[in-house]
Amino acid sequence: MEGKARPEATADQALFEMDRLIALAQFGQQDIAGRLGLNVTDLTCLGFVIESSMAGRSLGASDLAARARLSTGAVTGVLNRLEKARFIRRESDLKDRRRVWVVMDESAQARILEVYGPFYERLRLLFADYSADEVAVLADWFGKARTVMQESLDDIRDASRGEGSSAART
Repeated sequence: MEGKARPEATADQALFEMDRLIALAQFGQQDIAGRLGLNVTDLTCLGFVIESSMAGRSLGASDLAARARLSTGAVTGVLNRLEKARFIRRESDLKDRRRVWVVMDESAQARILEVYGPFYERLRLLFADYSADEVAVLADWFGKARTVMQESLDDIRDASRGEGSSAART
C-alpha cells in the first residue's frame, strides 16, 4: 500500500503532538487501571509481565523490580495485588529457592483483551492508512524515542541523587 499525502510538519510540531499524546495516555492508563481494578503502577508492572510472556521469556520478581525501578519490597506489594486479582501467579525456581518467577495467570488474558482490544483495533485501523515503509519508520522512531526517554529519565534520577548523566557514563 502506498502512503497517503501527509501535511508538512516540523520537529517542534511533532514534539507538541507527542506531548499531547503522552498526557492523554497518562490519563488513559488511570482509566484502564481502574477498569481492571488496579492502580497505574500495578498496571505498568503487569505490562512488563505481559511483554516478557509474549516474548517467551521468564521474568523474575527481582527483574521486575529493576525494570519498574521499584524496591523489591514495593514489587512484593505489586505482586500480592496482581496475584489476588488473578492476573499473575508466582512460581518458585526449582534450582534456586530464593528466586521467584512471575507468570501470567491463564484467566487474565481475556480480561485484559476486553479492555485493550477495542483500543488496539482502532490503532490497527489507523496503521492501515500508512504504507509498510511508513509503519517501519514509526516503529523505528518509537524504539529510538524510548531509548532517548530512558536515558533522559536516568539523567533526571541521577541529578536528583547528585550523580552524573547517563551520557557521561556511556
